[in-house]
Amino acid sequence: MKNMPYILIATRFILAPLILDLAYIKGDESRILLLILMYFGLFTDIFDGIIARKTGMSSEKLRRLDSQTDLIFWLCIGFAAYLLNPELIKVHWRGIALIFIMEALCYIISLARFGRETCTHAFLSKLWGLSLLFAFTALIGFQQAGFFFYLAIILGFVSHIDVILIVLFLPKWQHDVPSSYHAWRIRKGKDIKKNIYLNS
Repeated sequence: MKNMPYILIATRFILAPLILDLAYIKGDESRILLLILMYFGLFTDIFDGIIARKTGMSSEKLRRLDSQTDLIFWLCIGFAAYLLNPELIKVHWRGIALIFIMEALCYIISLARFGRETCTHAFLSKLWGLSLLFAFTALIGFQQAGFFFYLAIILGFVSHIDVILIVLFLPKWQHDVPSSYHAWRIRKGKDIKKNIYLNS
């Protein structure tokens, strides 16, 4: 069981290029399978954190590995959605470009301040991840960019602002910070117990 979090993360890492390959090779025929793999990947993300906490394996190394694997996983899903719906994605390129810019800013600011990538697993980022799940379900499964797509853009912008503030507020690099408010309290020397925040 102690190796299970790493196995789940590795599974998600393998799924990422597989999803991209299926979209490129099979095209429209792969839509249902892509959705199944996407949701399976989400479950691996949920349970790697739960199992890591239960087995006492949750660590900085594991959390950073989980965070970077998430980035690769969702990027591959995003590119798969583009391969299946190029015209639809091109129509909404401005919102998508905004999210890419915000993601890059998070990394640039964190690397400039601490020499490490961000690994906050903040609450707003989790909400954004959920909205991405629904947005990609609509794009891949139903070829639509509706409510959840726009919600994902808005939450993506807001959650990245939150991450940037976390990075700017923290006196030193730290993983698993629930929000910029918590980062501000840490900066002020307030004692915040990590057990108030459930990592995943």
